[in-house]
Amino acid sequence: SSYSNENAHSDREDIDYQRVPRRTPMACQFCRARKLKCDGRQTCANCIRRGLICSYVPVYVHIRLATVNEP
Repeated sequence: SSYSNENAHSDREDIDYQRVPRRTPMACQFCRARKLKCDGRQTCANCIRRGLICSYVPVYVHIRLATVNEP
C-alpha cells in the first residue's frame, strides 16, 4: 500500500539526517599542514599513529565588514 511506502520514505529521511557529519571546529597543526581530516581530540588519531605531538593553534577568522557604499 502507499501508506507503508510513505512510512519507509520518512524513516529513510530520518536515518539520512542522522548521518550528517559534524565538522571539527579546528584541526591540529599537522593535519592542517597535510590537509588531513583531524578528529579534533586532544591528541588526534593522525598524530597518535605517527607518534607526533599534537598541537592546536587558533586560527583567527577575518570577518569582512560591509562598507557603507555596498548595496
